[in-house]
Amino acid sequence: MTGHLPTTPGSGPLAWLDQYARARTEAGLRRRLAPRPAEPADGPWLDLAGNDYLGLSTDPRVLDGAAAALRTWGAGATGSRLVTGSTALHAELETELAAFCGFADALVFSSGYTANLGVVTALTGPGSLIVSDAAAHASLVDACRLSRARVVVVPHGDVDAVDAALAARTETRALVVTDSVGSADGDLTALHRVCRARGAVLLADEAHGLGVRGPGGRGLLAETGLAGADDVVATVTLSKALGSQGGAVLGPAAVTAHLVDSARSFIFDTGLAPAATGAALAALRVLAAEPGRPAEVLHVAGVLAGACDAPVPVSAVVPVVLGEPGPAVEAAAAFLRRGLRVGCFRPPSVPPGTSRLRLTARAGLTDAELSFAAGVLTAARTGVPA
Repeated sequence: MTGHLPTTPGSGPLAWLDQYARARTEAGLRRRLAPRPAEPADGPWLDLAGNDYLGLSTDPRVLDGAAAALRTWGAGATGSRLVTGSTALHAELETELAAFCGFADALVFSSGYTANLGVVTALTGPGSLIVSDAAAHASLVDACRLSRARVVVVPHGDVDAVDAALAARTETRALVVTDSVGSADGDLTALHRVCRARGAVLLADEAHGLGVRGPGGRGLLAETGLAGADDVVATVTLSKALGSQGGAVLGPAAVTAHLVDSARSFIFDTGLAPAATGAALAALRVLAAEPGRPAEVLHVAGVLAGACDAPVPVSAVVPVVLGEPGPAVEAAAAFLRRGLRVGCFRPPSVPPGTSRLRLTARAGLTDAELSFAAGVLTAARTGVPA
């Protein structure tokens, strides 16, 4: 007996992976990484796939903020936030982000994903209830699963179902989780009324709201007058409108203090890298100084939606649902050949039967670029060669 493990293809304890890969390929759901080159070899194309809503990821002021932080603090945070991973820069970002969005306090995490994991699990646990919108982001879904709380999933945007779940609960503590952008503005206000009446906390993910909605891009919670309420908590990502990396939880000071003591994705994770922190802070200051950028994003989104004959968008994202994965992949490839890069979303990112193209509006597009994009989209919709 040599002690060597079997190497024959299709054998061994991981042989099931081959079966899964074949099934995904047959269903049109196999994914492959496509590294983005600095200069595309296939010619110039216009990017409508990335999440750089305000066009700040390459803004010289943001790059300078990242470079200055890199030179001052080094390449990495060097430890968790509770050890050596908190710098004066992190504190500046938290203070300014909370003030900008209208909350008492903020706590920066290494990503929007870990921010959602941290706040949901820390505010709930055994003996509590979570009511989750069916369309909540995957990070919120995973947080619910890890929380060990009882979870009730309600239909998307169904405020009455939330009310019924809260009314029937036996648990003392309850948390309602939803994405802030994704339903009508009035639903968020109504949802908060139900939470307040039933003694629940509302947690809204502002990933698509920050920098796009609300006065000066302060988010949908600020737009609806809910920012800063003592029973409202928000999460944001720094990787979309602010063009950097990381995430944050916003809310009462008691919430962030509790997270420092108990959020595992904060305590046991290395702090956000200084360069990303410096870039996010610089981007936030640009947004504060140039409050017209959010309206520009929504204008671009409206033009793109019009070219696709899609509904008027409520954020930077314009979805074009095509149904099955194959047609969506083919359409995205056809657009790229025409010089337009768009997102392609298939299950499990979206529900089965709703594979789609996702166009992301961006401030800073020139008139010529926007006209080009609209022309390609209109031609594809009408069947006229571009």
